[in-house]
Amino acid sequence: MEIPVANVNLSGVSKVFGTTPILQDVNLEIRDGEFMVFVGPSGCGKSTLLRLIAGLEDLSSGTLKINDRVVNDVPPAERGIAMVFQSYALYPHMSLYDNMAFGLQLAKLPKEDIDAAVQQAAKILHIEHLLQRKPRDLSGGQRQRVAIGRAIVRKPEVFLFDEPLSNLDAALRVRMRYEFAKLHEELKTTMVYVTHDQVEAMTLADRIVVLSAGRIEQVGSPLELYEHPGNLFVAGFIGSPRMNFIQAEVLQASAQQAVVQLQGGARIRCAVDASSAKPGDALTLGVRPEHLRTEGQENRIEADVTFVENLGSTTHAYCEFPGVEEALTCELDGGTRVRAGSRLGLSLPADKTYLFNASGQALRRHVALEV
Repeated sequence: MEIPVANVNLSGVSKVFGTTPILQDVNLEIRDGEFMVFVGPSGCGKSTLLRLIAGLEDLSSGTLKINDRVVNDVPPAERGIAMVFQSYALYPHMSLYDNMAFGLQLAKLPKEDIDAAVQQAAKILHIEHLLQRKPRDLSGGQRQRVAIGRAIVRKPEVFLFDEPLSNLDAALRVRMRYEFAKLHEELKTTMVYVTHDQVEAMTLADRIVVLSAGRIEQVGSPLELYEHPGNLFVAGFIGSPRMNFIQAEVLQASAQQAVVQLQGGARIRCAVDASSAKPGDALTLGVRPEHLRTEGQENRIEADVTFVENLGSTTHAYCEFPGVEEALTCELDGGTRVRAGSRLGLSLPADKTYLFNASGQALRRHVALEV
């Protein structure tokens, strides 16, 4: 099936409801054929941004282009987009075939063209054997495929997905993530996908847009955001379990490294460009749970274990440690034997540490520590 692709460009886009700003000065380019994911906590504006692209909401200010055409005042039906919502919105009295064909029938396309489009979409989604069934006879995943098929037959330039997996159970969500990835690989069209689940974002996206309070915090590939978060918010949002944050004070600072002191007295060497910091500055040290090690002598600390989750392949130990607001989380090998009430010795590899200044901005990390 030949489906066109388009780029989407937002310049200075804002949205205000009454006197409440929902989106503020959004500047973003979504490339031809890209799988772009909007992610962020509830209320951050990600669904509103998708609805602005769809034309379901009007821009308060700024410019929106699809395929280099300004569409600020263009009706949704003329934008070359198709949207799949969290709810499947299928007609219960119609067969799957008729649900998928309905929009084309309204457009008065020839019957043979409608049939070819529906059959091709059903083949792509592996539901050709279900076309005569009613929605009530299907599982949640099958219903979502029908909703996607209804979008595919329109041959849109841009697919928009608004939390399409939210109504599915955990196992089916995993399966459907795989189906979405395959669908994008086959269609090679532009897709914009909204989710609050950062695991979905990490597994599906070519690039991720992280939003918070109506603003874009950072845009990048999943690994870019994981390895080089630009600020505290992104560092804490991307990654599961979330990054640990520990209050620290600068002892030494240079372009090659920083040495900071934790509240418990430990001195930690960090492979960052700390040329913008000076001794005495209060910083936040970040380290991901999976980078803490029980072996090794570099940057040693000791923490008191309060709770343990044995998950089979991994063990999560939650510890008390000075300067940590919540528990210090350690992701250890599943064979590690540790219990609540014990004291755990940990190493923080210098090239796996992060430092954030008082305004929450990350200091640039080095790939390897220069000694």
